[in-house]
Amino acid sequence: MTAAVITGASRGIGRAAALALAQRGLDVALLARTERDLADVAEIVARCGVTALPVRCDVTVAGDVSKAAARVLETLGAPEVVVNNAGVIHRAPVHEMSLDDFRLVVDTNLTGTFLVTRAFLPAMLQQNRGRFVQMASISATLGSPRASAYCAAKWGVVGFTKSLAEELRGTGLVAMSILPGSVDTSMLEGSGFSPQMTPDDVAKAIVYAALDAPSAMNGSSLEMFGP
Repeated sequence: MTAAVITGASRGIGRAAALALAQRGLDVALLARTERDLADVAEIVARCGVTALPVRCDVTVAGDVSKAAARVLETLGAPEVVVNNAGVIHRAPVHEMSLDDFRLVVDTNLTGTFLVTRAFLPAMLQQNRGRFVQMASISATLGSPRASAYCAAKWGVVGFTKSLAEELRGTGLVAMSILPGSVDTSMLEGSGFSPQMTPDDVAKAIVYAALDAPSAMNGSSLEMFGP
């Protein structure tokens, strides 16, 4: 049986994606910082008749990522799908944002994507198949007031993914980004935008990119604006 790895899997889009991939028959490694929430998601995923592997992991910490990847590879083998979904936002004007807050947003959304991808890429290259699906944002195409760190990080995720896609040509692997607009999750709070879609809507796009999209879409950015 094939496996998927999802970061930020304890709630929101990550939780919905975990369930959607499990319903397609994939074992799922669930990575997040909160063990209690992970246990709840793992229980729901396991009801689909697949293996659910909850792993506490802070994607901003290289050591955490290395340990989590080692556990996943030992338990489930090289994944077929890696969904880099972990993300945070801190809203503040540029002149009022602390360096620590700026770095946390960039490290979680962008550096975490790099660390997780790097950790699983060698094993996936050995099996000559697999897909990386990065959770970017419509904020990767525009600017929003009080969201400079988030927009910068998500623009970076798209650039990282397009560069990764070029490196993957001819290997059997694919990398794509999903760019949703306003989704009904806690991250939308304080944005001033109304939700235009649900986490389940985004999860369907993740499943498409992970399992159904033609490999010719390598490097693509899939934008979602809501119905």
